[in-house]
Amino acid sequence: MVGTEPMSRRDFIKKSVVAGAGLALGVYGVSRLLQHESPSASGDSGQPWKWSKEGYHYITLGDYVQCQICPNQCVLREGVRSVCRNKTNYKGTLYTLAYGNPCAVHVDPVEKKPLFHFLPSSSVYSVATAGCNFRCLNCQNWEISQKSPEETTNMELFPENVVMKAEQAGCQCVGYTYSEPTAWYEYMYDTARIASQRRIKNIWVTNGYMNEQPLRDLCQYLDAANVDVKSFDERIYHELNSGMLQPVLNTLKILKEEGVWIEMTNLVIPTWTDDLDMIREMCQWLYENLGPDYPLHFSRFHPDYKLQHLPPTPIEILKEAHTIAEEEGLHYVYIGNVPGVEEQSTVCPSCQRVVVERNGFFIVQMHIQNGACEFCGETVAGVWSG
Repeated sequence: MVGTEPMSRRDFIKKSVVAGAGLALGVYGVSRLLQHESPSASGDSGQPWKWSKEGYHYITLGDYVQCQICPNQCVLREGVRSVCRNKTNYKGTLYTLAYGNPCAVHVDPVEKKPLFHFLPSSSVYSVATAGCNFRCLNCQNWEISQKSPEETTNMELFPENVVMKAEQAGCQCVGYTYSEPTAWYEYMYDTARIASQRRIKNIWVTNGYMNEQPLRDLCQYLDAANVDVKSFDERIYHELNSGMLQPVLNTLKILKEEGVWIEMTNLVIPTWTDDLDMIREMCQWLYENLGPDYPLHFSRFHPDYKLQHLPPTPIEILKEAHTIAEEEGLHYVYIGNVPGVEEQSTVCPSCQRVVVERNGFFIVQMHIQNGACEFCGETVAGVWSG
C-alpha cells in the first residue's frame, strides 16, 4: 500500500490487542460516570450489608461522595459502586463493602510476595478480599481482583481475628496481597494497626496506586512493600492497566521517605513491557530516586486472562533485563517465575559471592550475619531479623 510503513510483529500483536480492548476501555470510561447500581449495597437493617464500614479518606459533594484513597478519586451518587467495586454511597456516606470478608486466606513464605530481603524464611498470614482499582489485561488473580465482594466466596474474619489467626499460625507477618489491598484500604489499615500493636509485621503487596495522605497514614504501621511497577510508559499504563505511572513512582518515593522496606516487581510481557530501552529507563529512575539497594524482581509472564494469546516471556529477555539493571547500578536484581535460574540468589555487591542461595521460595544456604556478608563484611541491604 502506497505511503504505508510495514508493521512489525510486535506492533501487529499490540495493535490487535488494543483494538479488541478499545470498546471495553471506552465502555469502562463511561461506566466511571454512570456506575452500575449496587443491589446489595444496602440491607433490611437500613444499613449497608453485614461486612461494611464507613470509608476513610473521603469528602462529600452535595448528594455525592468522593473517595480520596487512590488517584481514581471516584465520585459516587447514591447506590453507585466505585471503580474498585468495593465502595458505595449510602445516604450520603461512603462505605466500604470489603471489611472482614476475605475471599482468600493462606500462610505463605515471605519469599512468595516476593520479598527476598525481608525476614527470610518467615511465614506470612496472607489475606485478600475482592476488588482492584486497576483493570490489567494480564491479571493473574482476575477471579477475585476483577470481582465485587458479593461475587466471591468469602469468610468472616475481622481485623482482630486476622491477627489472632496469624499468631496461632506462628506467622511473623500479615500480608495484604493477591488482589489490590488499596481497594480494601480500611480493612488493611485497621488490621495493620492491631498487628503492629502485637509486634507482628505488615506487608503490602500492591500496584502502588494510592494517594499520598492515605499512604502516609498506612506507613505508620507498614514494615515492607512489594510494588508492582507495571511498565515505565504512561501510554502502556493506560492501555494495559487502566492507570497512570506517575502516582506509582510517587508511592515509591513516599515509602522510602517513611522508612518502609521496598522491593519492586516488573512483569515482562511480550510486545507490551519487554522493550529493553524502556527497562533501562526504569532502572535509571530507580537508581537515581531510590538508590542501588532496593531489590528489583523481573517476573516471567504466563498467558492468562485477556492476554492468553501471547507466549510466555523468553528467558533470554529476562536475563537481558537483569544485565541492564546491573549495568545501571542496581545491586540486587532477580528473575522470578523461572525455576532453577541462578538469578534468584543474592550476591554480595562487594565480593560477588553468593550470600543467599535460593531454590524457588526456599533458602538453601545463607551467609549473612548481622546484616553483613560473612565473606567480606560488606553490608547487605535488607531487614534480616525481627
